[in-house]
Amino acid sequence: MRSPNDLELVRLTKRYGDTVAVDSINHLFAPASYVCLLGPSGCGKSTTLRMIAGHEAISEGAIVLEGKEIGHLPPAQRGTAMMFQSYALFPHLSVKDNVAFSLKMKGIDKATRIRKAMELLELVAMAHLADRMPAQLSGGQQQRVALARALITEPRVLLLDEPLSALDPFLRIRMRAELKRLQRELEITFIHVTHGQDEALALADEVVVMNNAVIEQAGPPRDVWSRPRTEFVARFMGGHNVVTVDGIRYAIRSDAVRLGPEGIPATTTGVEYQGDRVAVTAMTGSDEEVVALLPEEAFFNAPLNPGDAIHLGWEQRWLHPLHA
Repeated sequence: MRSPNDLELVRLTKRYGDTVAVDSINHLFAPASYVCLLGPSGCGKSTTLRMIAGHEAISEGAIVLEGKEIGHLPPAQRGTAMMFQSYALFPHLSVKDNVAFSLKMKGIDKATRIRKAMELLELVAMAHLADRMPAQLSGGQQQRVALARALITEPRVLLLDEPLSALDPFLRIRMRAELKRLQRELEITFIHVTHGQDEALALADEVVVMNNAVIEQAGPPRDVWSRPRTEFVARFMGGHNVVTVDGIRYAIRSDAVRLGPEGIPATTTGVEYQGDRVAVTAMTGSDEEVVALLPEEAFFNAPLNPGDAIHLGWEQRWLHPLHA
């Protein structure tokens, strides 16, 4: 249902000469939602984000925020703020002065801007390092400062361009929880570009999967993962096989594939131990690769090696038809 606080993209297009980077996409972002734009490199997700931010000119179409077309406005007047992948902190300014910088540019008095900066640093648990310089901070700490700096303008939409990509895996998981907490507390829309499926599934209220400059599928994470509409979404989201049954293409979850005495004959091509489960990759006689995820105990009760003959099977209810 449409709301007066929606952000809407209307036939949004970006061309670079003869190359179409974003191809007439339409999408309505619900207010106060966490949305992940997900897709492989070059699919158009970062270009879409930069057009919303005003850092990339629109070739065609419109960007509408709270009923107002903002596509022609400079970034500072859009009601959006962008947190860049590189964090882009000023090396010669302290943490609190980095956060307060945009308010200084607006002519706000020093006492007010420092008070506001300290409030934001408190929100991201960085107030105790307010007087440090960026070079004295870890990557995770720099990210928190960049986040506070983006939020100080009180945007209605916060745009995040792969904000976790520079962090180590452990810190990335911690920061995912922090981003989700902040989004809920602030009750504003976060639009987060990522190529990591696990990141999108963990964070998003809505996942928007892009491929070849268009939106392939959008919806709640569970729907997109469990009911992919296209072969690309099924393969990109992971956890699915694409198989042909009676001439129709289907997606089937890897954890729904069973090994047994009957079924489709196949040959084991790979075995990967994953802790609580084992991924068994097999090739069928029709040259379709199928992955079965088996519980660890079940696999080691009857271990397999590459080259072993097996039979694959599944229940009909797990087959999900794909659109062309």
